[in-house]
Amino acid sequence: MLYRITDGTLAIGGENLLEHFDFEIKGRERIAITGPNGSGKTTFLRLIAGELSLERDDRRQGEGIYLARNVTIGMLRQQIFENTAHTVQEEMMVLCPSRDTWDRERFEFEQEYDRIFTGFGFAKEDKEKLLSDFSGGEQTKIAMVRLLLEKPDILLLDEPTNHLDMESVRWLENYLQNYSGAVVMVSHDRYFIDETAEIVYELTDKKLVRYVGNYTQFRQQKLKNLAIWKKQYEQQQEELERLNQLIERFKHKPKKAAFARSKKKLIERMEKLPAPPTLAEHIFTGELVPAVMGGKWVAEAEELKIGYDGKAIAELSLRIRRGQKIGIIGPNGAGKTTFIKTVAGLLAPVKGKCQLGLHIEPGYFDQQSAALISDKKVLEHFHDLFPAMPEKDARNELAAWLFEGADVQKTVSDLSGGEKARLVLAEILEKRPNFLMLDEPTNHMDIPARETLESAFRVYKGTMLFISHDRYFIEQVADALLIFENGQVSYYPFGYRHYMERLERMNQYRAAGVSEKDAAVVLGQMSAEDQALIAGLKNVPKGATLLGHELSTDQAFLDWQLRLAAEAMADAAEKVENYYHSVKKTKQDEWEKWIEQVCDDEVGSSDVKELTSVDENLYPESVGSQVDDVLEQWYKSCLDWYDIWEEMHPQVLEHKEEYPDAELTMKRHEAEEAVKNEKAWLSLDELKNQVEQ
Repeated sequence: MLYRITDGTLAIGGENLLEHFDFEIKGRERIAITGPNGSGKTTFLRLIAGELSLERDDRRQGEGIYLARNVTIGMLRQQIFENTAHTVQEEMMVLCPSRDTWDRERFEFEQEYDRIFTGFGFAKEDKEKLLSDFSGGEQTKIAMVRLLLEKPDILLLDEPTNHLDMESVRWLENYLQNYSGAVVMVSHDRYFIDETAEIVYELTDKKLVRYVGNYTQFRQQKLKNLAIWKKQYEQQQEELERLNQLIERFKHKPKKAAFARSKKKLIERMEKLPAPPTLAEHIFTGELVPAVMGGKWVAEAEELKIGYDGKAIAELSLRIRRGQKIGIIGPNGAGKTTFIKTVAGLLAPVKGKCQLGLHIEPGYFDQQSAALISDKKVLEHFHDLFPAMPEKDARNELAAWLFEGADVQKTVSDLSGGEKARLVLAEILEKRPNFLMLDEPTNHMDIPARETLESAFRVYKGTMLFISHDRYFIEQVADALLIFENGQVSYYPFGYRHYMERLERMNQYRAAGVSEKDAAVVLGQMSAEDQALIAGLKNVPKGATLLGHELSTDQAFLDWQLRLAAEAMADAAEKVENYYHSVKKTKQDEWEKWIEQVCDDEVGSSDVKELTSVDENLYPESVGSQVDDVLEQWYKSCLDWYDIWEEMHPQVLEHKEEYPDAELTMKRHEAEEAVKNEKAWLSLDELKNQVEQ
């Protein structure tokens, strides 16, 4: 046991945040603290760090809080660096256990320092920069590097994924999974908690409730517990009603008065269950329909080079179709914000063309948009922007964005960063734009607010182009991706989960020795021809149903997948053929050599086995496994294509004007031919068996 709180009460300014709670940290546990903004999560971390004390008698030493001897606790402080005139190197080398340049401890420290520093997205050359040269977010990351180098026994992290791009977040997840001490974190990143936490404490209604598992398991367990609680409560209420009816029935009858009194005492002794709370579903229930739908093509970028001061950092060509919801991902500094500002008209292109389509009404949001300063109350501020809206409707609109009850009477300047962002987004969407451009809309928002945004943007009928590092948010909202990386921009026509699955498979292909070219196709870095194919198929004519749209997308993907599989199969067949001929030739050469030697009486029978054996390296097992994998994937692709065709064919026939009979016949013929190619697959399998023999 490293740390324990027993029956503690935590208060700030005379108000209890937590009452009569227990908490413990054991060994290498990874613990997540979750709860809505304002519930006291950061304050709780400060309590563990020793900056605050428990209330009442628990403040006496030895009571309430137990900390094991010699256990160190580390937490990221609000005052990050005392002197920003130091370089990063000077700040970090203070932690080095040895000043001797040739000492092994110094070597190991610098190795770890390099690993962590570059893991957070910095270049090694950045070590020589002054701390003052870095932005506030970058200084926070550098402070995180310093904290990890300290290696405390208990590591306290408050929103560690803020200011990190996806690659750095994934690196941090892996680092924390292997961290030698215990970790206690506050985070609103659901993916991050799922990957790192094994214990979740929920802080709500002044209580701290412990759950075993990650965030997804915590949610499942909470729902299960609430269902049990509700059932027990209802059963008890039914029993109380039955007993009260008996009391009312018999209390005035002399012969039954004692019976009635016994039932009354039974009720008095019964431990009453409190009514279970209603689990709030943070679902946006309104409609978000643009005032004007706008043209078919919302934005177009042609040979567009983006950047600052005439220096290009990325180049791309893209057409955004009405109704698309495109998520932009990539490392910090890759050009994501520059691109979205260029599309919004806030930055001029370095070169090329970028323009919005006909009748496009944009709505733009970034972190500066949420920097509201006003002495007005939330309701007053919102109503002043929309004076024609009745107050009741204004309250309902604000409630849809989680400004309920007393929240509408908060002063705008006193709102948290996440609350200000919600208010600004409510204002933007009330104007009913048909093209939303959003830069990190979920920053500083708690999980309920993020869930509200996700549900709102899912029902939004316009077009979206947005940047986010919240993987869960991207997965829920985006139907296509723009990937900024290494100065290149790739378009991926499917969602985030699909992209990650393909990325994982690409890594598996690479590990199996498949070429980079094929792996890139799997990943989705498509040629202009591929983009045109998929854009054309996804461009469903007016009047087509959602089913038709889905079929077009599936056809595009499966055509693409089949082409990849066919190319891989051809490569595999060529490899097998080459191995077969190589082995055959070697066998023939060895046989002829043996015959010649036998005729010359130069060898005995004991040498025959050695001479006629074939070097196993001519057909290594890894190659056979690779061929099997490629063929299996190709065959599965054929079957997948055919299954979707069989499922959707009857419905598609209802829309012959979009899919002419000739095209239907051709597509069906292609699918059937693909399935017939099972014979080719079996032939290759037989060929491989011949090689092995």
